[in-house]
Amino acid sequence: MTTTDGESGGAAGPVVSVVIPHYNDLPALDRCLVSMARQTYPRDRTEIIVCDNDSLPAEEIERFLAGRATLAVEPVKGAGPARNRGAGLARGGVLAFIDCDCIADPRWLEEGLAALASADLIGGRVKVFSNAERPTGADLFEQIFAFDFRSYIEDKGFTGAGNLFVTKAVFEKVGAFSNGVSEDLEWSKRAVAKGFRLRYAHDAVVSHPTRPDWPALRHKWKRMVREEFLTRRQSGRGRASWLARQLLVAASPLVHTGKVLRTDFTPAEKSRAIGALWRLRWWRAVEGVRVALENPTPQAVPRGRDES
Repeated sequence: MTTTDGESGGAAGPVVSVVIPHYNDLPALDRCLVSMARQTYPRDRTEIIVCDNDSLPAEEIERFLAGRATLAVEPVKGAGPARNRGAGLARGGVLAFIDCDCIADPRWLEEGLAALASADLIGGRVKVFSNAERPTGADLFEQIFAFDFRSYIEDKGFTGAGNLFVTKAVFEKVGAFSNGVSEDLEWSKRAVAKGFRLRYAHDAVVSHPTRPDWPALRHKWKRMVREEFLTRRQSGRGRASWLARQLLVAASPLVHTGKVLRTDFTPAEKSRAIGALWRLRWWRAVEGVRVALENPTPQAVPRGRDES
């Protein structure tokens, strides 16, 4: 699906370019693209760009896409570079970012664009779902704690890039996503620091599957701990504050166990969720110390090739 004009919209609304980073997960990408085909927003005003991180031969992905999206290939690994590539190719006046393992509600584009009329960048809601017949502790933990975009935006001043709307003009003023750090956190903070208004859009909804087990949850947080550490170091905060923060991470289950107990899970499910909560937070604290000791000095943040 492609379009021919950019910011012009008229009564039909603006042209929107949906940017989907992808790495070696065609089944998830298929579900995402199916959800794009069900959008209530006019299809003739929607461009879809899949940005592959050089995970599979381009010919194979082109066959898989079967005309449902435009393919771009970004050899630099990371969701940030992939999003940058898609944004650079986008012809729409609005960029809508979604991750390939997300499923958009039918009104996602319509609601996100409506919310963007009152802000410069919008983060939508992420619903976490599980298909497990007997969910693991990791699965249950994510159902409770993962992807709280309202808190990210309203309490912490940033949004995730898995459900993000921004005009292309604002994106270009903010600059490209960085790589090797928490790129959506760093980008959001940079946008807000430039004076752009960030808002939460409850009705712009995408769904994301839970991590099914401990290895998957640990893999996610191993990356996130390192990226958060590098992001904080690049912002000028020292190792001492980071190490002190790990004490708070280790102690946080004392507070958050209550949140698990207030769910409508069965007693057995609550027990598994509490076990995963304590295990993960203690593991994160130890991993945070290890990362700090292995990275004593700040590293340069690699940014997209279109940003100095």
